[in-house]
Amino acid sequence: MLPRAHRLHLDKDIKTLFAKGKGVFDVCCGLKFRKNALETSRFAVVVGTKVSKRAVIRNRLRRQIREIVRLRLATLKPGFDVMLLVRKEAIGKTYGELEKHVLGSLRKAGIV
Repeated sequence: MLPRAHRLHLDKDIKTLFAKGKGVFDVCCGLKFRKNALETSRFAVVVGTKVSKRAVIRNRLRRQIREIVRLRLATLKPGFDVMLLVRKEAIGKTYGELEKHVLGSLRKAGIV
């Protein structure tokens, strides 16, 4: 689980990120990101019901992606709000494949 300081959970922050953030998209996941005035980067993971109707699958993807981010917190640049948007193509991918796609998106955004 992500440390509390690295979680993006306020509704107004998420709406601002969607409205004014830049986007980077990959086959399995996309991300919206925006600079914040904090010393830490904050993350949120969104897996909608269009990805899968089964909550078990959505929650598993969410947990795996949070863990990928948590393990890389030391290498990520501080001062960003990031929302990871998971796509349907992520279903059935192994942890290693998901890791490759998520880190690739973060590199494109310049956060790694």
